[in-house]
Amino acid sequence: MDAIGVLMTCPMFAYLEQELEKRFKLYRFWDFPSQRQFFKSHSGSIRAVVGNTKLGADSALIDALPRLEIVASYSVGLDKIDLGKYEEKGIRVTNTPEVLTDDVADIAIALMLGVLRKFCGCDAFVRGGKWKGGDFGFTTKFSGKSIGIVGLGRIGSAIAKRAEAFNCPISYYSRSEKPHVHYKYYPNPVALARHCRILVVACALTEETRHIIGREVMDALGPEGVLINVGRGAHVDEPALISALLEGRLGGAGLDVFENEPEVAEELLRMDNVVLLPHVGSDTVETCEAMADLVVANLEAHFTGKPLLTPVV
Repeated sequence: MDAIGVLMTCPMFAYLEQELEKRFKLYRFWDFPSQRQFFKSHSGSIRAVVGNTKLGADSALIDALPRLEIVASYSVGLDKIDLGKYEEKGIRVTNTPEVLTDDVADIAIALMLGVLRKFCGCDAFVRGGKWKGGDFGFTTKFSGKSIGIVGLGRIGSAIAKRAEAFNCPISYYSRSEKPHVHYKYYPNPVALARHCRILVVACALTEETRHIIGREVMDALGPEGVLINVGRGAHVDEPALISALLEGRLGGAGLDVFENEPEVAEELLRMDNVVLLPHVGSDTVETCEAMADLVVANLEAHFTGKPLLTPVV
């Protein structure tokens, strides 16, 4: 398989690059200063693309690679891939579900605790030598708080399971009510937000879920409510979020994702009731290696005529 051309769209994980290079003829998009020149010289050599949430594989890339057979996404999210066009052209698509579920669910719980117990403020308080001048002050209890989850898929379910250990009542919204689930279902995010203290966004990003969390949802969550986003930045109307926080209509937020990553709104940086993470929900060594192994395994399966492990298209 070392003659099969595989294109990585952007830097991801050194281990993934190494494993791809062992098996295929690897092209790194970022090594070529001119994409036009790259396509002119190598478009006929590329039979597979490896993308991620930063740079996936849109319709323009499909058109530029006439021999493309498969896209293996180094992520669970598929919002940067033109699935309809790939299906139309018979090009296979895979992603990396399951292996990152635990880490993202862990981060969601950490964000809830971080916002309510003010971990960042406490850390700065100690490091800044302020403890000698008096106690930090009170924070808010997490255990027992009602949690609403937008998107009860693999990750949403894992978050719910963890939150149950803290005696948190769980409710959820998804496109349809889940069978055999004992959590309370609400038919829309506004109704869900109205009946919980913490709202967690854990759904896939589609045109239907873009800005699914807007002003109406935030107002329903209320001045004591906390918004947690471990989905995609575009799930949340960010200007509406900033306004709600500045005006006290929302109590706090924990964000691992942003609308214009890696750019983060200046207003968010100045708020002490917000915990900000640089999209690291699945970024542990163990999970990144497992994701890389799954990407490689899908490519090997495709090029040896075996069933794909995690097919999407």
